[in-house]
Amino acid sequence: MKKIAKPIKRSNLRLYLGKEFYILKRKLKWFTNSGWAKPIKNTRFDNVIFEHKSLILRPLKDVEMHLQENKRTNLIIATKKIHQVVIQPGETFSLWKLVGRPTKRKGYLEGLVLKSGKIDKDIGGGLCQLGNLLFWIFAHSPLTITERYRHSYDVFPDVKRKVPFGAGATLSYNYIDLQVKNETDNSFQINLWLDATHLHGNLSSLHPSLYQYEIEERDHKIELQFWGGYTRHNKIFQLKKKAKKQVSEKILVENNAIMMYNPILQNSNN
Repeated sequence: MKKIAKPIKRSNLRLYLGKEFYILKRKLKWFTNSGWAKPIKNTRFDNVIFEHKSLILRPLKDVEMHLQENKRTNLIIATKKIHQVVIQPGETFSLWKLVGRPTKRKGYLEGLVLKSGKIDKDIGGGLCQLGNLLFWIFAHSPLTITERYRHSYDVFPDVKRKVPFGAGATLSYNYIDLQVKNETDNSFQINLWLDATHLHGNLSSLHPSLYQYEIEERDHKIELQFWGGYTRHNKIFQLKKKAKKQVSEKILVENNAIMMYNPILQNSNN
């Protein structure tokens, strides 16, 4: 059994000061490093590597529906900063470097956020859906995921889940980021858009890809910890194939999360 310590409660002041310290530290990295991906106007690549969509309005227990509506507004603002970004060979894509800090002045609204495993609301909330969609797209591509985080808590039970548990990326400006590096000799473009019901995205390339990529979940398990709570674990692997024949595989992420609901009671209700 994998032991996970019971979460530590920290004061609001310590949480605020710690967050601002890491935000400043990340900004310094942006200014001192080069090679960041950026939008290139009037550029379109027609070789689609992978595409995905996710439902915008998803009823969740104890979550006010207007926060979901606000999320739509937040996603519209953020996706405009990333749509048609080109990642050239050697460049790194950083979601937060492109989107910037979500503020009221920029038009962002209060949306759903998770704080220490509890549901809360904050300006710019809901952008984790963008991180989840982009991670799933990048996982099906030759781009190298260099920075990705996930919530330490599993808050909502699986309801019509279409991707494996933990196959996403949480976000918090700006040091909890999603970054990928292009270590190939091809160029890639991110395309994002919203319709009435879904957030859509795809990754296209300048030259056709010789390989296809699939995702496989392994070692999924739920464990009772020594302190009385339940935790959830799995591993996400990327399978690289050519003409439907597997040529290699690698682990993308290993997830370990504290469950905020009782899995036994949840299963008994299904």
